[in-house]
This record gives sequence, C-alpha cells and structure tokens, in this order.
Amino acid sequence: MIWPFFVLLGASWLLQSLFGYLQIRHFNKKYQELRKLGRVAIGKKTALLRAGTVVMFAIDQKANIIKASKMQGTTVFSKVKELKGYEGKYLLSLRELPLENEHSLTRQAIRDAVTSYDVISNGGELHVKKSWIDKILPKKLKA
Repeated sequence: MIWPFFVLLGASWLLQSLFGYLQIRHFNKKYQELRKLGRVAIGKKTALLRAGTVVMFAIDQKANIIKASKMQGTTVFSKVKELKGYEGKYLLSLRELPLENEHSLTRQAIRDAVTSYDVISNGGELHVKKSWIDKILPKKLKA
C-alpha cells in the first residue's frame, strides 16, 4: 500500500531535477549573452521561504552598465528577465541610489553585486557564505 507514495515521491524528485536543470541551463545561456557584452557583476540574495533574487550587470571597462538582468522567484519556473532603468549608469554609483522602486530582495542583490565588484576590482577575494545545510550539519558528516 505504501509503494505508490514512494513512486510518486521519486517521480516528483525526478521532475524537480529536470526543471532545475532547465532553469540552470537558461540562466547560463543568459549569462553567456551578457558575457559577450563585457564583464558581468553578479549579486544574489537568497531566502529560505521567500523568493531568492539574482541580478547580473554586463559592464564595460569603466564599470558602466551595458545591460542588466534579474532572476527572482521561489520555483524552478523562475526565468532571467531584463532589469530596466540601469543601462548607462556607473555600477558603483548604485551604492548611493535609494532604489526605492525595487523589491527589497532585489535591492539587496544589487548591493551585493556592487560590493562583489568592488572587492574583486580591488584585488580582494569573495567569502562564500555558509548555506543553511552547512550551518546545521557538523563537518564530520559532510566529509
């Protein structure tokens, strides 16, 4: 009697994996399109129960934004979309802008992109933030 539950669980996992693969493929395609225009500054703000956000800015040699995109959502159906209103702006000037018209997670992702660009352009190294799984599992179990 319980085996139909496991079949449904397995099918759901496979479907989730397929849609996740397609989402990553779409993201990589959009990243490559931006990469052809110039360097790309990426910022992200993840949330456990809310929509996560990733922003990408294609920039020229002087850090002026050529094109901006964002992906925001809670499901594998989220797609990369154009982020309008940033073309021609200096990337580091976004730090001072209020960005009031943007969703709070988008604002945080934009600020993360600016900070990441600033750190890397000054010869620094980005620190990887621990994921929730890294925080709850002891190091001995992950190895």
